[in-house]
Amino acid sequence: MLAAPPVDNDVSNGVGLDVKYGVTQNLTTDFTVNTDFAQVEADEQRVNLTRFSLFFPEKREFFLENQGLFGFGGAVTSGGQATLNDTPPILFYSRRIGLADVGQSSGHTVPIRVGERLTGRLGRFNVGAMNIQTGEDDASASRPTNFTVVRVRRDVLRRSSIGAMFTNRSVTQVGFGNNLAYGVDGAFSFYDNLAINTYWAQTRTDGLSGDDISYRSQLDYAGDRYGVQLERLAVGAHFNPEVGFVRRSDIRRNFRLFRFSPRPRSSKHVRKLYWIGSIAYIADGAGRLVTRDVEAEFDIEFHNSDKFILGHSDNYELLTRPFAIAPGITFPVGGYAFNSTRTGYTFGQQRTLSGNVLVEYGTFYSGHRTALTASGVRAEITPQFSIEPNVSFNWVDLAEGSFRTMLLGPRVTYTMTPRMFTSVLLQYNSSTNTATANVRFRWEYRSGSELFVVYNDERDTTAVGFPALTNRAVIIKINRLFRY
Repeated sequence: MLAAPPVDNDVSNGVGLDVKYGVTQNLTTDFTVNTDFAQVEADEQRVNLTRFSLFFPEKREFFLENQGLFGFGGAVTSGGQATLNDTPPILFYSRRIGLADVGQSSGHTVPIRVGERLTGRLGRFNVGAMNIQTGEDDASASRPTNFTVVRVRRDVLRRSSIGAMFTNRSVTQVGFGNNLAYGVDGAFSFYDNLAINTYWAQTRTDGLSGDDISYRSQLDYAGDRYGVQLERLAVGAHFNPEVGFVRRSDIRRNFRLFRFSPRPRSSKHVRKLYWIGSIAYIADGAGRLVTRDVEAEFDIEFHNSDKFILGHSDNYELLTRPFAIAPGITFPVGGYAFNSTRTGYTFGQQRTLSGNVLVEYGTFYSGHRTALTASGVRAEITPQFSIEPNVSFNWVDLAEGSFRTMLLGPRVTYTMTPRMFTSVLLQYNSSTNTATANVRFRWEYRSGSELFVVYNDERDTTAVGFPALTNRAVIIKINRLFRY
């Protein structure tokens, strides 16, 4: 009889090296060998009720350093709400390097063998270059792959810039051929509130040809009393930057947003009122409407930094292929119109309890959906001890069936000293039937040198009785900084 569950204790060790060298006063190069990111905090899981991949922000320090230099075309890369909607493609998405399945939280780790990065300023130019070699990984069927990224940007006028970017992946995600992407972009700021972002980019992928261009033009006027955003975005069906991130391809998107936000002079409590209206119209390459989002929102910002939100959305989605939204529930091909109303409250960051609470109700494809989310919530019990109880619930009733989702992700942080802390991230996701724990202890025992102890635990909640263990790891990592 086989043991149940099977047990496989794999004790391993490794040594890595990171070297930082100042080439000039404004130019720095970094070398890394056998890079390890075991101490990085786990991703916060999300419930995805769309048919597109989610965007997860980078958390690894090696890629976070000077991350802004590699930004392209004004795309949002921080993982905020804007990145969850129809954001422009990201030409360089660092999670493509060393992680597989980047559309999922905590993607499978692929070993990084060696890498080099050069960042800084060279004359009038901001320069960023990166070359990294990853190894083979059987679990994700990843072959040894070389990643190259080159970014050049020059400041022009007073607060504007123009630039270019090139990326190359020696082995595509399907395992043969190579992929490269290149483009030019510009970010122009005029006066105090007017900004224009634009780019043009093209990709070349073995096995794909034609319709491989993307471009964007965006105008943003962000005045105190009035605001306007106008955007035109096009993404070809074969636009495929495999060192980047594309949420939707084969689209032509027109977006308009208008805001009126006066400051009442006579109110002792209200700082600012917001009336916001927007429309996003998305067609495919053949000119057929595939998405339409019309939104209206009214917000009240108080003098204590709290904010009340009331909004309504009217949506249309065309499904050109069946969409499986939950186990046993699939939407057939066709057009779906639905709408929802939301109300929420944001507690100011200066409060002991801060964060956002949002309730949403409305029609959803062939039925109805009710959602409750609490995000960015933080309760500061003492200056050393805090709790962040993030919560997401969805109740969905459809003609094809009903389902519920629950996501609980409390984070607890205790800071013993300015150089020592312990954090615990517990997550339960009913969509994947998993319960996970990520416990991290960090001690900076001398300036720049650290000790990490990390415990990871994953369990299957469908098991009878207490959730069954599926994966467990204990990691001890020591960094030592030498200065020359």
